[in-house]
Amino acid sequence: MHHANHFYGHAHIMARYAGLPAGDPPTIWGYLQHGWNILDGFAYNTAFVPGMPKFVWSDTVRRRGWSMGLRDYAVIGAAWLYLLELHPELAAPAPDAAGTIFYPFHGWEGQNVLGDHAEIVASINEHETGPVTVCLYWNEFGNEAIRQVYTDAGFRVITHGYRGLHWQKTDADFLLKQLKELRKHRRVASNRLSSAVLYGASIGLQPGVYGDPMLLENEHPSFGGQARIRRLWPELNQPYVPLDVARAFTDAELGVEHLAGPAEIRDLFRWNHDPATLVDPRTAKVLS
Repeated sequence: MHHANHFYGHAHIMARYAGLPAGDPPTIWGYLQHGWNILDGFAYNTAFVPGMPKFVWSDTVRRRGWSMGLRDYAVIGAAWLYLLELHPELAAPAPDAAGTIFYPFHGWEGQNVLGDHAEIVASINEHETGPVTVCLYWNEFGNEAIRQVYTDAGFRVITHGYRGLHWQKTDADFLLKQLKELRKHRRVASNRLSSAVLYGASIGLQPGVYGDPMLLENEHPSFGGQARIRRLWPELNQPYVPLDVARAFTDAELGVEHLAGPAEIRDLFRWNHDPATLVDPRTAKVLS
């Protein structure tokens, strides 16, 4: 299994949805898209093995990949949507949901993010009136100086956990933690259009994108950067995005119309198990 298939516990979510034990998901025969992507669905320079399927969220990603000469795409929707299927108890906001959860753009093990977090605080104060939770990626959350910028501003500061790398230290509940936190808020915002904004909008949070978008250290130009995103989707890069506009976009980009059933996922991923070991995740009953 390509190690990125484990990011954010995606393989664990898909295994549970397919009726398999989620604690140690079997190998996915192919590459699973792990985040919103404006290119071919995967990280730049991913070394694809010829003939291996590429499981992506949306047909827009598939079409871009084809335009680049890539093949073997299968559109199945985002793992986030399968998580929602697994947790109908989180279909509605928490009774005391209030305020905004803000996701500053982040770096990762190989690249740091460059920018002024104090400017992000100023932007939040300009646009938000209720309580604010700032969710930092693990990379920035581990930096006390960055955390302090937000705590000194009076914001609640959290992280959803570690996404994992090379099959190590994956927080299999990363996305579930994110879903639970989103349900505590009425708005979701970021300084860049991102997966987190799409996830929040998909469950009815009013989205916003504003503030210094920051820079990713040595960001590869093939993705087109923020200029391309703002050029393609100007209506989504504003402090208050109309929810109907956001939902039309997120439904398409997350692949709402492309969800597969448990049996289809098992077939696509080549998860061929004894039927007696398959369990319906919604009822905990053995599938016949």
